Amino acid sequence: MTSSSQHEPQINRAFVIRGKRDGQIVDMPLLEPAADEVRVKVAYVGICGSDLHYYFEGANGSFAIKEPLIPGHEISGRIDVDPLREFSVGSAVAIFPAQAGVAISGLSDRPHLWHGVRYMGSAATTPHTQGGMAQYISVKRSMVKLLPGGVSLSVGALAEPLAVALHGVHLAGDLTGKNVLVSGSGPIGLLSIVAARSVGAQSITATDLFDEALTRAREVGADSTINVGVESLPENSFDVVLECSGSPRAVNSAIAAAQRGGVIVQIGMLGSGLHQIDFGAIVTKELRVNGAFRFNNEMDQALKLLHEFPEFEKCISHTFDMTEVLDAFERAKDAQRSGKVLVALATD
Repeated sequence: MTSSSQHEPQINRAFVIRGKRDGQIVDMPLLEPAADEVRVKVAYVGICGSDLHYYFEGANGSFAIKEPLIPGHEISGRIDVDPLREFSVGSAVAIFPAQAGVAISGLSDRPHLWHGVRYMGSAATTPHTQGGMAQYISVKRSMVKLLPGGVSLSVGALAEPLAVALHGVHLAGDLTGKNVLVSGSGPIGLLSIVAARSVGAQSITATDLFDEALTRAREVGADSTINVGVESLPENSFDVVLECSGSPRAVNSAIAAAQRGGVIVQIGMLGSGLHQIDFGAIVTKELRVNGAFRFNNEMDQALKLLHEFPEFEKCISHTFDMTEVLDAFERAKDAQRSGKVLVALATD
């Protein structure tokens, strides 16, 4: 088996998390892909909220790290080895990071909700499902998505989080002509702004606690912004609220801001446990509240939009080399200073 390189590399360098603030770059053996796999030379990996939880807390909600975990599920790269030669070596790709689990009756069209779904960079299962923050990864060939022409490898790493944003937008229903509030202008909030605009939202208002984040929201297309640390949200004003912060306080603000008969989609992941939510207002205003978990089949649409909307590149605020990965995690944790943070493993 030959690689895209003249001399086959023998070492695969990866970033591994062993527990709370315990992460380091390690050298691992480079493995050949199985017949149903392809090997990808990773270019960029985005740092997600779950990655931050694993590194800074040693757990993501109830999923604690029990063995060394390679994080990362927002991945772009180039085909390195394909045993079946279906993909051309060097082709630019993004990775669909999920493998289907056991089907649930009545949910045949929503495999992302099935039991036992394995998601890259996750400690939800043991053995853990290793992620993409490594120089090379082997994945099932069904997980490979070719990048459209003109989409850079750095922007290609946004395909997975954009699919998450699109899933939330789809759950909100038809946004044509609607007034939309995007609550929280972190990476998913920024992607949700562009996603909502792409499906016909009439006006988009973005909120955050930091002026820097609101500046980024305007740069990607928000019509107006509100710093909720110093200003109040107008009540009963929005047809649709895309709640991206995962803050219980923000959820209650979303409930107040939604107009009667409006829709709230909870995209941001709330912490585990109980939260004080104004359910009475949900009842009296007949709000429809929909949770949004990861994504279903939106990745192909995400790739199409990455090609059509150059604004997505503005969602990327910082890129760090792999040798600076700990600095990358620190910056990604700083919501005031960062949008989407990428780790570059190879940029050619």
